[in-house]
Amino acid sequence: MDIKTKEQRSYNMARIKAEDTKPEKILFVIAESLGIPYEKHYKIIGKPDVVFPKQKIAVFVDGEFWHGKSFSKWKNNISEFWLQKISDNRKRDRKVNKLLRNDGWSVVRIWGKEITKDSEKVKRKLAKSLLLLVRVSF
Repeated sequence: MDIKTKEQRSYNMARIKAEDTKPEKILFVIAESLGIPYEKHYKIIGKPDVVFPKQKIAVFVDGEFWHGKSFSKWKNNISEFWLQKISDNRKRDRKVNKLLRNDGWSVVRIWGKEITKDSEKVKRKLAKSLLLLVRVSF
């Protein structure tokens, strides 16, 4: 059971940004710096934050709370409402990953804090993913 009323929860949830968050904006700068054409919020399953269409790489920025980073360590400390919500998000993420991979996409998931704390590491991770695909395609 949630500690907030349905109206209070709805009000709070409506104010959470779904697009153009700080980690996403940093990711857009990183993608731009790689010099490879990309698109934001591509219209495929899961609506990835960044997509490199030619290379078929879908990049998602996952918030630590919403997507359950280290979930097993803290899941017993939250209400049933949040346990269900985050569990559903994690299931959806796995389903999206599987569907995209079955359609020939590579999926990269990056934690939001990873982007804000070490954008150079994220840039190297993306560059490595792109480089591996370029080598395989020859």
